[in-house]
Amino acid sequence: MSSKIFKAIWIVAISVFLASLLLIMGTLYNYFSSLQRNLLRNQTELAAQGVAMSGMDYLDKLNIENYRITWVSTDGTVLFDNEADTASMQNHLERPEIQQALKEGFGESTRHSYTLADQQYYAAKRLPDGSVFRMSIAQLSVWSLLLGFAQPICFVILAALILSFILASRIAKKIVKPINEIDLEHPNQYYGQEAYKEIEPLLHHISVQQAQLRQDQEEIEKAARIRQEFSANVSHELKTPLHAISGYAELIETGLVKEEDIKPFAEKIHAESLRMTKLIEDIIDLTKLDSGDVDMKWEDCDLYRIAENAVDSLEAAASEMDITIDIGGESATVKAIPQLLYSIVYNLCDNAIKYNHTGGNVIVTVAQKEHSTVLSVKDTGIGIPEADQKRIFERFYRVDKSRSKEVGGTGLGLSIVKHAVMIHNGGIEVKSAVGEGSEFIVTIPNHPKEIKL
Repeated sequence: MSSKIFKAIWIVAISVFLASLLLIMGTLYNYFSSLQRNLLRNQTELAAQGVAMSGMDYLDKLNIENYRITWVSTDGTVLFDNEADTASMQNHLERPEIQQALKEGFGESTRHSYTLADQQYYAAKRLPDGSVFRMSIAQLSVWSLLLGFAQPICFVILAALILSFILASRIAKKIVKPINEIDLEHPNQYYGQEAYKEIEPLLHHISVQQAQLRQDQEEIEKAARIRQEFSANVSHELKTPLHAISGYAELIETGLVKEEDIKPFAEKIHAESLRMTKLIEDIIDLTKLDSGDVDMKWEDCDLYRIAENAVDSLEAAASEMDITIDIGGESATVKAIPQLLYSIVYNLCDNAIKYNHTGGNVIVTVAQKEHSTVLSVKDTGIGIPEADQKRIFERFYRVDKSRSKEVGGTGLGLSIVKHAVMIHNGGIEVKSAVGEGSEFIVTIPNHPKEIKL
């Protein structure tokens, strides 16, 4: 970067120098041209006085280098010229400086001289006898001015190049040094310094991007850990019922089981099979929710009716545990995926039944708000310790592992609920106290942004 800055500074410096040089040369040219004209006027005035007093004798003695001297009669005939033979010269009456001098007393012009073959300044003075005395000098050109200043100009240009090179190099290094010293890992540390306030928005943008990258990286690592843990948990959870089934079946196969014990063993095999089937179903559902591989349509759904269907499906399970499950509230229409709404209600109610006391209650409430619909599932169960409430939505996380195994829980129900709520851009919270029961509150926007699954 320093080389680019150096080149830019050096080019700018040279450009400014050349522009300044041209401006100076133009100023000098105008100055010397004006000086040349004034000098010609003065010389003409002085010489004209001498010619008026002494005539040709004065001209014969006059020796002025670089000047052309001409004396013209009243009829335009050239009486004297120090550069050409008067006999061969044309009549000068039509010359503009001659006409002006005859009319006004003094005349001047600038034009090409065919006699001298260059551009000339002319100054003419009318004499008392009516004749005109004229002097001229070669017009100063830019090239002649440059040639006259060739040596100092070359020296100045060389000095300017060297100085520009040195300054550009030092300035480039000075500019780049603070930038190179910026710690891009911690760009905010730069804030507060006096130099380069202009790049603070860029550093802020970098800081925000780095924070986002770190967050993304953490999420990627977290997702990788979750997948790894999920795979390990799935393997463990599947092996447990399979080992039980295999063990019971082997005992029956080898004839080591008494005939009266075959039925209990078969019941255990059946129970473990159902547990494994439920686990596989939950795993499949959760995997589909994770990947978005779900062929479901968004519809206008009545959450109250969906909740009624879920409650009806769980009436038998509740009755077995002598648990009363009731539903209240009102009809509430929400834009949603009906299958997922049913899964939310079913899993929350299923958990409320499984982790309840005998003779307990489960109350399901649906309420329509202005911009959202609220589902509440409240039980009188064992409750959830405060330390575990933040983790209950993790896959395979169980507060009471022994009770979960006893009631047939897979540890995936609340994870499925969480994912289904997130798909609807909703939120879920839990209120619970040990020994007093739990309440899960789900809030779903009435018109959530549809997520393509």
